[in-house]
Amino acid sequence: MVGTGARAERHVHAIAVEHADTCELVAFADVNHTRMAAHNDRLAGLGLEPVPAYAAEDFRRMLTEQRVDVVVVTTVDRYHDTYVVEALDAGRAVVTEKPMTTDMASAHKILDAVHRNDGDVTVTFNYRYNPIHEKVRALLADGAVGEIGSVHFEWLLDTRHGADYFRRWHRDKANSGGLMVHKATHHFDLLNWWIGSVPETVYAHGRLFFYGNKNGARHGYVDDDRFELRLEQDAWLKKLYLDARHEDGYRRDQNPFEPGVSIEDDMAVLVRYASGASLTYHLTAYSPWEGYRLMVNGSRGRLELEVVENSWVSGQQPAVHGAVANPEQGWATLSVQRLFERREEIPLTYDRDGHGGADRRMAAALYGPAGQEDPLGRRATHHDGVLSLLTGFAANRSFETGLPVRVADLR
Repeated sequence: MVGTGARAERHVHAIAVEHADTCELVAFADVNHTRMAAHNDRLAGLGLEPVPAYAAEDFRRMLTEQRVDVVVVTTVDRYHDTYVVEALDAGRAVVTEKPMTTDMASAHKILDAVHRNDGDVTVTFNYRYNPIHEKVRALLADGAVGEIGSVHFEWLLDTRHGADYFRRWHRDKANSGGLMVHKATHHFDLLNWWIGSVPETVYAHGRLFFYGNKNGARHGYVDDDRFELRLEQDAWLKKLYLDARHEDGYRRDQNPFEPGVSIEDDMAVLVRYASGASLTYHLTAYSPWEGYRLMVNGSRGRLELEVVENSWVSGQQPAVHGAVANPEQGWATLSVQRLFERREEIPLTYDRDGHGGADRRMAAALYGPAGQEDPLGRRATHHDGVLSLLTGFAANRSFETGLPVRVADLR
C-alpha cells in the first residue's frame, strides 16, 4: 500500500482482517513514517504483526523485497499516476483510489503503461457497489424507461462533509483537479455506467461562492467555530495528522475560509453523450443536508431517485468544536412511472454502512475469492477510469474558457 492517510484505512482493514484468508498485507510506503507507524499500531491492536514501512523513494525496492503482487494506491491524487505507472512497469497489478489521475497528460501516461505491459488496473468506484445504484443500473438496462433521452443529477454536500475538501490538500486544484475531478468522477462514472454511453460535448460553469477568504468575510463565517476541526478530539485523526505534522508540515485542519483555495464549490454542467442523451448536473458543496437526486427521462417513462444521507446536520463532526451533530439519519426512494401508467415505487433497503454498504461489498469483490460473478459489470478498469475523468476535464476547461468543449479535443 502506497499512501497511508485516512483513505488507506478501509483497504488496510479489508486486506489484513476481513479477507485475510485470500490476501496478505505485506508493506506500506509513504513520505511520512509517523502515519505508517499509526497504521502498524492499529494492526498491533488487532493482534496482527506490523508490516515493513518504506520511504516513498524506496517504492521500487519495496516491490522487489516484499514480492508484491498488487499495489494499492491511496496517495494524494496528483501522485496516483507516478505509482500506477511504476507498478505496471514492474509487472504488478494495481488497485487505485478514484480519481485515477488529475489531468489528461497523466491519463495518457497510465494508458501507455497499461498497453505496453498488458497491465491490470482497477479503479475503486465504490458507488457502483451500492445496492441502490445497482438497482438503477438493472432497471435502465432492462428498459424500464425505454431509450434514455435526458438525465438530471444533483449532488449536495453538507457543510460538514463539503467543508472538509476546503480544509485538506484537495483545496489546491493542482493536487486534486478540483471537485469536478476528485468528487464528481464518482458521479460521472455512475452516469456512464447507467446511460451506457460516453460524453461527447461538455459546457460548464463553476465558481467559488461559499468557501475561501473573500467569501467567508462576505458571508460572515471567517471566525465561525462551527467550521473548526479539532484533530486532538479524535484519537485516530490526531495520530494520522497532528502527531505526524512535524515530518511534512501537512495541515489536515486548515480553515476553509483561509486564503489558498483554488477549487470551486458550486458547479453546473451540461453534457451531450454519444448516444444523443443529454445531462444536466449540479454539485453544491455547502448544503444544509447531504444527498442526491436523479431523474431519467426515456421514451417509455421516467425514473426518479432521491437519497438523503443526512436529513439534518449542524455543521459539526466529533472532532469539531461546539455542539455534536445529530445522529446520522437518511432514507432513499426510487420510483418508475411508465407512460400512461401509475407511478411504481421500487422497494429499497437503506444501508447505513459506508457509502450505503458499497465499501464492504467492493472490498469483498476486490480482496475476496477470485472468480466472483459480476453480471452488472461493477469492476471498473483503467478504461472506465479515463471515461469518468473526461467530463470533469472538459468541465474544468469550460470553466476557464466559457465555451463548450468537445471531449475528442481533449484526446
